[in-house]
Amino acid sequence: MGFSGVTPTDGGPEPDSESALLLHSPLRSAKPEDKLHLAYIIYFTLGVGYLLPWNAFITAVDYFSYLYPEASVDRVFAVVYMSIGVFCLLIIVFYAHKSEAYVRINVGLGLFVVALLVVPVMDAVYIKGRVGLYDGFYISVGALGLAGIADALVQGGLIGAAGELPDRYMQAIVAGTAGSGVLVSVLRILTKAVFPQDADGLRKSANLYFSTSVVVMFLCLVLYNVAHRLPIMKYYGELKIEAIKEEKEGKRPLTGPVWRATLWNIVGTIKWYGFGIVLLYVVTLSIFPGYITEDVHSLILKDWYPVLLITAYNVFDLVGKSLTAVYLLENAKVAIAGCVVRLLFFPLCIGCLHGPQFFRTEIPVSILTCLLGLTNGYLTSVLMIMAPKSVQIQHAETAGTVMVLFLVVGLASGSVIAWFWVI
Repeated sequence: MGFSGVTPTDGGPEPDSESALLLHSPLRSAKPEDKLHLAYIIYFTLGVGYLLPWNAFITAVDYFSYLYPEASVDRVFAVVYMSIGVFCLLIIVFYAHKSEAYVRINVGLGLFVVALLVVPVMDAVYIKGRVGLYDGFYISVGALGLAGIADALVQGGLIGAAGELPDRYMQAIVAGTAGSGVLVSVLRILTKAVFPQDADGLRKSANLYFSTSVVVMFLCLVLYNVAHRLPIMKYYGELKIEAIKEEKEGKRPLTGPVWRATLWNIVGTIKWYGFGIVLLYVVTLSIFPGYITEDVHSLILKDWYPVLLITAYNVFDLVGKSLTAVYLLENAKVAIAGCVVRLLFFPLCIGCLHGPQFFRTEIPVSILTCLLGLTNGYLTSVLMIMAPKSVQIQHAETAGTVMVLFLVVGLASGSVIAWFWVI
């Protein structure tokens, strides 16, 4: 398989990227330090934050299913969130050159807060635990759609902005997304252990998920605006401005046709990274969490089994996304081939359901779940770090946003395939 447009086998940034620009930039000797790793911590927290709203809605699915028993809550939520996300990201990609990531991210974080407040406020003043008030369901779906718009604004902006920065900040955001899954899993275990699994318990659990998400989102809003003022962030912002000025010298203004040509060049350069991300999440989402929550069972752990398996997946996803801080695979072909090899998870999962008795026990299923999370985490981090570095620094933000679009397409495709996962 050939990978046209992929960087050389070392996978490092091209000569015209940040490293080359620094050779003649007056900023090269003035690079500030990330004191106390504050910028890294902020970007990790932002990664945790922007996935929490979706996790809050989907983790509270038992609460919504209890209130609205005739609605296919999980499927409606997935379709609404994913479709709105893809549509909004397409608009952002085509018009990103006319807007600032800083503005998009702040607007998105504000929309997240509004969307997350809808459910607990409506529960307190209108629903009050009553079943069958479907106006509440439509309002909840509307709030989820608003969160989908916010996700496109925040995720597209953050990943794009991180694409202009050193590798560690992209790694921080990606690891943060896994941290979000771990946080929700811990909350899920806590609520299952403390609250009774009845109407009142489900209501308290849902309110805990949403209130925690609101607090974290306010924190993200503050931290992002702090990060924007850090010396190291200003430094890379000035570096980008220099690159843009150099590109514009002697060239036509960045009109619509010129921008579209530039955009297609960027897509052509990173298309194989995008293919890897799409395939990665088609495999992951077609298996997780449906296969884990519906297809496998344990006589010993009973209803704790899927909760613990989801926690194991999220923990190993975090481990995988953190490993790139220790060792980053720099060979694009190997990384993309790894995404293809993950197709083996399909026959392995079938073996855990229909194979010899030993393969149907908790140990093989748990190992398979951990490997699914570990490979998903590591390869996601590798591809998201490498893709923006394969283009010029002034186009790294757009490359990062396009990678988010590929990622969301993979999520949506995997979610659809999961509906037909009959084994």
